[in-house]
Amino acid sequence: MALTSRVVHSDPDILGGTPVFAGTRVPIITLLDYLEAGDSLEIFLDHFPSVTRQQAIAALELAKKMLTAYANSA
Repeated sequence: MALTSRVVHSDPDILGGTPVFAGTRVPIITLLDYLEAGDSLEIFLDHFPSVTRQQAIAALELAKKMLTAYANSA
């Protein structure tokens, strides 16, 4: 998936292979944790300036596609 490689990166030398936003050390799960806690995307982006708005939105779109595909296959 080309979109995945532009948004998500996983390397054993970076946070033990935890999926992070490409070009950063910010775990993808951190965005989901912020949203789950009721924080806005703006707050997340303010706290993690190395993540661009485009990356965050692309990660959410990717999660939506993956969840939809998972639900449709069940």
